[in-house]
Amino acid sequence: MKKIFFLAVIALMAFSASASAQGFGVTAGMNFNSTKFKDVKMDAQAGWNVGLTYAFNLPLGFSIQPALVYSQKGALIEKVSDTKQTVGAINLPVSVQWGPDLLVARPFVDVTPYVGYSLFNKASGDVLDDLKGGNGFEYGLGLGAGLNIWKLQAIVRYNWNFGVLGSLKDFTGVNLGSLTPEDQTYGGISFHLAFFF
Repeated sequence: MKKIFFLAVIALMAFSASASAQGFGVTAGMNFNSTKFKDVKMDAQAGWNVGLTYAFNLPLGFSIQPALVYSQKGALIEKVSDTKQTVGAINLPVSVQWGPDLLVARPFVDVTPYVGYSLFNKASGDVLDDLKGGNGFEYGLGLGAGLNIWKLQAIVRYNWNFGVLGSLKDFTGVNLGSLTPEDQTYGGISFHLAFFF
């Protein structure tokens, strides 16, 4: 009986340790971005993200999780011949997490500052060939919540973006008239799934 109890305790401890992911992982997910452009309706477009991450567990339920992520974002500009803008960017988010280890799972809250740079910026539409625009930097902050179970992690996050990742002013084939960028950023909701090795 004591032997069975001892083995059960060992198994519980091992399972508990694995409920809080640590080490290298791969991550992928979806972006639902919104952007602002003065006097023009910009519809949110779905994009995707994929990358590598590493989780460091700290005392008192904290963990830090930097990542290197490629992210595709976009917007549909209804007043400009249904022009669709697509931006691909490399991002460096650093997620600071806190949550209790509940043996079988670890729920957590998440604060994530990030920086990024666009690798491509293009527009296409009903009357347009593909147009290339200028690249730019972005930086911002994400707030979210997540759950670790075994080696799996899921996070949903709202991102505020403060940089101009890909301005439309460089699309010389798009007639914007007197419109000028007001605060063209790509914030919004993102979903992330990760698997740790």
